[in-house]
Amino acid sequence: MRLAATRIITDDVDGVVTFYERLTGASAARLHPLFAEITMDTGTLAIASAQTAPLLANGVTAASNRSVTLDFLVPDVDATYEQVRSWAAVVQAPTDLPWGNRSLLVRDPDGNLVNLFAPTSDAAKRRFTSSSL
Repeated sequence: MRLAATRIITDDVDGVVTFYERLTGASAARLHPLFAEITMDTGTLAIASAQTAPLLANGVTAASNRSVTLDFLVPDVDATYEQVRSWAAVVQAPTDLPWGNRSLLVRDPDGNLVNLFAPTSDAAKRRFTSSSL
């Protein structure tokens, strides 16, 4: 088994797609007006209209996430902060975390928390040596 994608259900497909295209530098494949995928080396971010939710499960509500954070490994947190601070809602400026990462927290247009981080300690760097940036 492997994780195929992480899906965001939204009322604003175009706005969320634009945010993640700008953030990642990757272009979305618009498979349908109600659905897009942004594929990166390490996985796929699927963005679907709330209109598609009943096809998967009832009770799904767009823009209501309060427990999942999307983590993106970046080469330089401080440089990323300078690039995104004028257009992304910054929750926390670059901060060193006790487990050896430097982290910047922003919110996407639906309020989902996005962690842009880079390992700083030797142990954290070893955990991500096989990750490509």
